[in-house]
Amino acid sequence: MKKIFRKWIAATSCAAMLTTGLAACGNAGNTGNADSTAAASTSGGAETKALEDKDIKIGVSIWSSTDVLGSQCKLILDEAAKALGVQVQYVDQGHVSEKVTASVEQLAAAGCQGIVICNSSDTEMTSAIKTANDNKVYLAQFFRVISEQNNPDIYKMATDSPYYIGAVHENEPENGEKLVNILLDKGDRNIGLIGWEQGDATWLGRWEGYKAGVEKWNKEHPDDPAKLSEPQYAGTSSEGGSKAAEALMSADPTLDALIPAGGGGDPLQGAIAAVERAGKTQEIDIVSTDFLPDLGERLENGSMAGESGGHYCDPLIAFMLVYNAIKGNYSGFEGRFEDVPFPYLYVSSADDYKAYEKYFVDQLPFTDEELVEMSKLDLAGLKDAAAKISIEDAEARLSK
Repeated sequence: MKKIFRKWIAATSCAAMLTTGLAACGNAGNTGNADSTAAASTSGGAETKALEDKDIKIGVSIWSSTDVLGSQCKLILDEAAKALGVQVQYVDQGHVSEKVTASVEQLAAAGCQGIVICNSSDTEMTSAIKTANDNKVYLAQFFRVISEQNNPDIYKMATDSPYYIGAVHENEPENGEKLVNILLDKGDRNIGLIGWEQGDATWLGRWEGYKAGVEKWNKEHPDDPAKLSEPQYAGTSSEGGSKAAEALMSADPTLDALIPAGGGGDPLQGAIAAVERAGKTQEIDIVSTDFLPDLGERLENGSMAGESGGHYCDPLIAFMLVYNAIKGNYSGFEGRFEDVPFPYLYVSSADDYKAYEKYFVDQLPFTDEELVEMSKLDLAGLKDAAAKISIEDAEARLSK
């Protein structure tokens, strides 16, 4: 039986996005991109407490709702919106800064009372938060968090905002270190690195982890050192990933591993294709983040050595934050920054992937009834629910 995600991705591959600057992906559960039909009656703030679910519209600003990871995010968000009876509207912004900031303005103008956003840099959040404040629209980040250390002024602006809720994100340095350790444990010592966008906070966090893992290895194994290349940047396209992999292989014929750091899955697919064309599938191990639809097969044939992912429920938690803020269930965000950590899942063999496939690919990890119950959790309960998402948790709930 074909997998749910593969069917859905194929059905949506022809969807047109952003033809006029505003991408409206239809009401919840609709995999097409038709305009939402009902406008919300009010816009954020205390006025929205009386809104019925059918009048709530939540916007999603995302790099792509059709690539590997983005399509999985859209699937779970559409299902949550359907279960709750709310509307959802998407803007694909390609992690282009001016499109990222414009997407928030577009969604606010479209009548969204809340927005979840995957931005590409902290600086974009200055405009996004201002737009949220001006329009009384609740805002939460997913896959991203504003760095208090690197951008204290933007962090303070977020904390001071009565409409910015917070961020749902992964521990990227830890993720990077775990991935590079998969390669080191497999005997790889000459690792090529592919980034996506310079300055992206998530990419920088992963890079920090890759470097830390190599440095730790070299301290513990001075007679068997490893090295990590400077990054080749690929953007978020398959072609970019292919060209970056080719450049790294050309620069160093002894390369025995590649890390396409992420970017939605497309750069990884391009890098894998480049290695296959070079006839080096068995010579170059590849690890990355953002599970591919055929990851189990690739772990079996050796074209992937390991991957972190399964985190497409991250935006679901951000969605629930915004939904509860619109409903008036969560309040008092001024002076607060809700930081919600979210776990990665890691696989390094075909057997590892089988359980993930059963509960996260063949089906969604939550039923509609569970999504409704999740929406009723208080803030502490929602954070706990985010922290416990795992293959084991899904198996315990869904195998009954």
